[in-house]
Amino acid sequence: MKKQSIVMVMMLFFIVGSASAWANKIQPAEVLDVAAISVNEFFQKNEGTFVLKDLESGKMFIYNNERVKEQRTPNSTFKIMNSLIGLQVKAVKDEYEIKHWDGTKRTLDNWNQDHTLASGMRNSVVWYYQEMARDIGEGRMQEWLERCSYGNRDISGGIDRFWLNSSLKISPLEQVHFLEELYRETLPFDKGVMKTVKRIMIQREGDEYILYGKTGSSGLEEGLSTGWFVGFVVIKGQPYVFATNLDSQEEIAGPVAKKVTIGILQKYNLVTR
Repeated sequence: MKKQSIVMVMMLFFIVGSASAWANKIQPAEVLDVAAISVNEFFQKNEGTFVLKDLESGKMFIYNNERVKEQRTPNSTFKIMNSLIGLQVKAVKDEYEIKHWDGTKRTLDNWNQDHTLASGMRNSVVWYYQEMARDIGEGRMQEWLERCSYGNRDISGGIDRFWLNSSLKISPLEQVHFLEELYRETLPFDKGVMKTVKRIMIQREGDEYILYGKTGSSGLEEGLSTGWFVGFVVIKGQPYVFATNLDSQEEIAGPVAKKVTIGILQKYNLVTR
């Protein structure tokens, strides 16, 4: 009986220990209630708006309900859409395709060299994407903007200028809808095309998260620059889509929008410091 009791006790310890280890292993990540967040402190110096959508629950937080619906030029955030179309219609074959610098000195030093689609996205190289837009052509560009319901779909500003302080406009809410479809791969592009574009959007990675995004900036107009940072973050398998749009006295406001966004995401432990 004593031996049986000892065996039973040992088995009980084993079962309890195994159950405890398994419970720890599958412990779900803490879920953020996006409806309860506050971002007022991040907009003390800059007029702007911020949207964060939890793609699992469908809940969405909006700061500045009026501005979030206002359509503005996407500027370099359009590189996301431009990349999707360029890859889909074979204007570029993959993210490694090189376009050669024409020798014209431009504003940023890192633009003055050859680039690939991926490095063009990473360094926001305007000339690369202008050349690709010309290769896509007005007909195909218009077709894909219509198919994706991208903003006001107006390319009348010229095939290599329409997204740069010109005719094309999109709201932060529309950016979030577009990016949700990209994340879910439900846009009308080939799956491989969407996976490639998501890959070249990666901004930073941690042990438990990956941040995807793209900045955009209008440059100074009447003393203010409008900046964007849009994308999505996946932490412990939980996806959130975001869009930030703000005005800044900085000449290039995209990095300001990115800094504000990172600050908010860090506050709520969606990215690490």
